[in-house]
Amino acid sequence: MSQDVFELLEKRLGRLHAKLRLGLETDHEAQVFGQGINYFHIENLKPSHFVIRTCLKLAGLYGRGLRNAAQIEVRHNYVRSAQIPKAFDGYTILHLTDLHVDMSQDAMERLMAILPTVNYDLCALTGDYRGQTFGPYDAALAGMSRICGELKRPIYGVLGNHDTIRMLPSLEKMGIRMLLNECETIERAHQRIHLAGIDDAHFYRADNLEKAASGIPSGEFSILLSHTPEIYRQAANAEFDLMLSGHTHGGQICLPGRTPSLLLRFFRDTWALVLGNIVT
Repeated sequence: MSQDVFELLEKRLGRLHAKLRLGLETDHEAQVFGQGINYFHIENLKPSHFVIRTCLKLAGLYGRGLRNAAQIEVRHNYVRSAQIPKAFDGYTILHLTDLHVDMSQDAMERLMAILPTVNYDLCALTGDYRGQTFGPYDAALAGMSRICGELKRPIYGVLGNHDTIRMLPSLEKMGIRMLLNECETIERAHQRIHLAGIDDAHFYRADNLEKAASGIPSGEFSILLSHTPEIYRQAANAEFDLMLSGHTHGGQICLPGRTPSLLLRFFRDTWALVLGNIVT
């Protein structure tokens, strides 16, 4: 990493957070055992991609998986809460997650075709912009630059377990306000809601809900962006009203008997855009 990137991170995050996050990445990159909430990380085992790809081809499922990955859909979710200010009745959030932009060109072409047709007030990105959990990320940044060129502002985002903190300066140059244990206030007609985001809670465990929520007044409607949904209980205890997450990719391959297979879980059959209307 260049000194310029470190200086940008230090200025943006503070010296301690920057050094801590970079140190965690150095310790965790390409490790198979013993890091994050999950003890075993199959995606970091170098032969695993070849073995899984071969097995899926022999089972006749590989082509189907590639086709499913490109079938991005727009899904509408309606959120009703007495806590939402009247000025935000009908406020629309476009939620994009787990793009892994360097993995499926067909999926990204489908996404680029969809984006101009969607109407929304705010875009939320919940991480995993890169395909691998380690190594180069230039292709992911190039893909994200294309996507951001089609997105309306404002755009807010968080990092996922596949993303390195080194991507942060470039993502913010694209116009994404990255939230790393931080909060922003969204105002409309003199009323407000709060949007917070945390650093990765799954692999790097760099999340700090207390810091993210510290500036939110009690009783005001708040939304949390978290790459992983597994901290939903903590988010509820921190009084967040709504959490937007990804990480699960909408499902996973199951073994006979409908037993989820962690071994194959990075082959998902749904890539979805979630369009949420916030209404009172």
